[in-house]
Amino acid sequence: MKRRIASHYALINGKLERNAVITVEQDGTILSIEQPEVLDSCASVEFFPGIITAGMINAHCHLELSYLAGAIAEGQGFAGFAREIGRVRGNYSNEERIHAADIADALMWEEGVQAVADIANDALVMDIKRRSKIEYITLFEHFGLNNNSTDAIFALAAEHSANVTPHSTYSVQDRPFREICNRGEGVISIHFLESKAERELYSGGGSLAEWYARMGWECDFLHHGTPAKRIAESVPSDRKTLIVHCVECLPEDVEVIDSHINGGATWVVCPESNRYISGTTPPIKMLRDMGCRIAIGTDSRASARHLSMIENLRLLGDMPLEELLSWATIDGAKALGMEHKLGSIEVGKCPGLVLIEGVDLQNMRLTEESKSRRLL
Repeated sequence: MKRRIASHYALINGKLERNAVITVEQDGTILSIEQPEVLDSCASVEFFPGIITAGMINAHCHLELSYLAGAIAEGQGFAGFAREIGRVRGNYSNEERIHAADIADALMWEEGVQAVADIANDALVMDIKRRSKIEYITLFEHFGLNNNSTDAIFALAAEHSANVTPHSTYSVQDRPFREICNRGEGVISIHFLESKAERELYSGGGSLAEWYARMGWECDFLHHGTPAKRIAESVPSDRKTLIVHCVECLPEDVEVIDSHINGGATWVVCPESNRYISGTTPPIKMLRDMGCRIAIGTDSRASARHLSMIENLRLLGDMPLEELLSWATIDGAKALGMEHKLGSIEVGKCPGLVLIEGVDLQNMRLTEESKSRRLL
């Protein structure tokens, strides 16, 4: 049975349009989009007060870490957070890990997430992702300065039709980093400048350099000079690349990477995670002013109170609402190569429909009461 869904506003072609009536087929395919002058004149319409968008795209998540919700105190700082994960992650059974991921997946769906770029270290929750209503792109991440063989992780990815990605510019030696970036196709996702220590490492100082020295670990990639130059000198220019977190990113870093990647990289911000770990915020104004491609991620329950896309948008502050919602929908879909079917309200697509409630419609701003829920 067809449905006619209407609202005060809908995000259509990147614009918040008034009085939208969207007709959908039973399977969710959009059949038509109307904008009548008066909604009351429309027959057989289900009206929802708020803003309707396409299903949202979570461009960076670690579903498998959902079991660590509340296990790590806020404000530990980046190094403290990394140490705490190592300390507590062995305290949970596989059953607890699977159960937590199952709950997190269901909640993301209910709150309107349509697709996820999910970072994984093992295959424990792959069955959850396979049966989920959410469409997952899984990226098995390679990390460890003493882990130079990529054979096992590429075999794991092949078994599950997934991608492989290097974890970051500070945790992977030169040969495996280059190999992963140059082998295969599909998106890669690189944690980038989440702390000052990452940049300081390339100058031989900072807390990461001190930690590595204590452990007797050496880095063979510091000749690149900066994390940004390492990416530009290692990643093929035609590789779809997500640059994640970017808290300590400077304009010159953006220029180095975006001038190398064809069409520019996608800069994925996870403000709730940054706030939780170290009380920092991503440089969203700089990224926007520089014309960067921007998408939104939630990171994991280990470093966030929830996996709410709306809460992450709200934390980005005084940005135009049209842009915020576009970053969470069509721009995320483009980042994952899914824009042909998801991310926007267009005839012929089946992108899911989400209602954003609790919006200040007079000033077009999210509020403390803003939340999202799935319509279909």
